[in-house]
Formats: sequence, C-alpha cells, structure tokens
Amino acid sequence: MPRIIYYLGTCSTCERILKEIPNLKSFTMREIKGDPITSAELDAMKKLAGSYEALFSRIALKYRALGLKEKTLTEKDYRKYILQEYTFLKRPVMILDNEIFIGNAPKVTAAMVRAASKIGAR
Repeated sequence: MPRIIYYLGTCSTCERILKEIPNLKSFTMREIKGDPITSAELDAMKKLAGSYEALFSRIALKYRALGLKEKTLTEKDYRKYILQEYTFLKRPVMILDNEIFIGNAPKVTAAMVRAASKIGAR
C-alpha cells in the first residue's frame, strides 16, 4: 500500500492536521473534491479499516439533508454514498504502508503524527 493522505482542501480541520504531520513530502496528497476517490481505492481502504462504515462521516451536511439519519444503512449503502459524494468520506484518511488512520479525533491525529515521524526509521 502506498503512503497517501486523502483530505479536503476547503476543510480547516484537515489543513490544521496536515501542518502537524511530519515527513509530509513522503506522502501522495489527494484532494478528494478535485480528484475523487475510486471504487478500487475505497475498497482498499475498507480492507484496512474493516468496514465502509468506519470511513463514513455522519457530520456531512448531506447526511441530514438526505434523511440518512433516520435510515438503517448497510455496508453497501455506506460504500455507495462515499463514492457519490466526497463529503461522506471521514477525513483526513492517512494510509501508511498497511496502516490506516481515519478522521480528526485527537487520538487519531496523535497516532498519525507518531506513525509519520517514524518514516525515516522504517
């Protein structure tokens, strides 16, 4: 698996987190609005994450607008919505070798920074 970070360029939280990550030049940067993720990429992320649900953002504005909060979504649904609308991907997503880091929770961000700081030692 390559070293890649999926992020949204208009997201100030993503911007802040990216500034914290060391060795950023070691990663391929993918701005998901301008360069949407492919089904193969999403399937590879799911393999590392364990589920599409783990990659799905429930804070996206369209989540409520589409009435998804009231529905019981399946893995197939999560996959479909992430591929249809970039804002449904929880972000940022960092893939480093065979590890995946999803979202902006403080523990996840700290784990991203720790993992990226070890790149030179790998």
